[in-house]
Amino acid sequence: MKRAKTWGIEGAARGSVRVAIMLTAGLLTATGSRGAEPAAKVALIRVGIIGLDTSHATAFTKLLNDASDKQHIPGCRVVAASPQGSPDIQSSVSRVADYTAEVMKHGVEIVDGIPALLERVDVVLLETNDGRPHLEQVIPVIAAGKPVFVDKPVAGSLADAVAIYRLAAQRGVPLFSASSLRFGANTLAVRGGSIGAVTGAETVSPCALEATHPDLFWYGIHGVESLFTVMGPGCVSVTRTHSADFDHVSGLWDDGRVGCFRGVRRGAAPYAGTAFGEKATAAVGSFDGYHPLLVEIVKFFQSGQSPVPAAETLQIYAFMEAADESKRQGGAPVKVADVMEKAEGEATARLAALGQNR
Repeated sequence: MKRAKTWGIEGAARGSVRVAIMLTAGLLTATGSRGAEPAAKVALIRVGIIGLDTSHATAFTKLLNDASDKQHIPGCRVVAASPQGSPDIQSSVSRVADYTAEVMKHGVEIVDGIPALLERVDVVLLETNDGRPHLEQVIPVIAAGKPVFVDKPVAGSLADAVAIYRLAAQRGVPLFSASSLRFGANTLAVRGGSIGAVTGAETVSPCALEATHPDLFWYGIHGVESLFTVMGPGCVSVTRTHSADFDHVSGLWDDGRVGCFRGVRRGAAPYAGTAFGEKATAAVGSFDGYHPLLVEIVKFFQSGQSPVPAAETLQIYAFMEAADESKRQGGAPVKVADVMEKAEGEATARLAALGQNR
């Protein structure tokens, strides 16, 4: 059986992802409404997983490989995985053995290292729960021209996130990252115009902290991504206040709109929020499981087109970095452009140190 062509440097050199899509013999259209099931493909896309320390890895494997599952998504199959864990994060290293055993039940081959993985697959799910090694882990994936979904957090710093997206763009390799909260049904309805133009929004989510990552990167990303999904890009400054129990981050957009995120550190917290629109207000920020996100990942692997612009994802991480800087400055407003400028310089240095600057 002929395998689906991967979208790498060769496809980019030919002019566009649209050309690459045509090379898959028209097995699906380049467009399609968000949330619809991806088209089943004759040529099954072989998926490799880097990192088996998050429940996403096992959930994604089951939904892709188990045809008896009611939420099974056709078109891709996880065929190999390289376990990765972080010994200085207990919640990471403690999961690897059990999650490795779980994916093996679904016919996944366990390989020793990323190079061995890349020999066996067409596309990659970078699932390492720790964002710090993502840049170094994704370098060989990009070098091999394999489209890659990088799970949250895309990196352990804004600079590394910038470096990852820059490297993928330079090499013409499709890359996509998002929280599953982006694809909650109520959030997508508002983004699609259900209440008219959004004039403001506030979201709330759990926001457990992890000492190895900037405060909001680890878990606050969920509520922040919901906020940006309905507000869109354009945040220019960020102010953060905090207590032992929560963080409150307020963003000012370039058109005068205000979007706020509340991250709850202690006790139960919902995934929720409210968007204010020209026509009405509406609930946003729901968590609808992993299925909606995985639908988008499969469509991304099939088309080579990310459903989220790189600039929007990077602004989400700049918002969170600016929130940390505001905290350091005692709650003073911090310009998003300033933290991005600093991160751009640090990304250049990081890529140079890793021998990746062109």
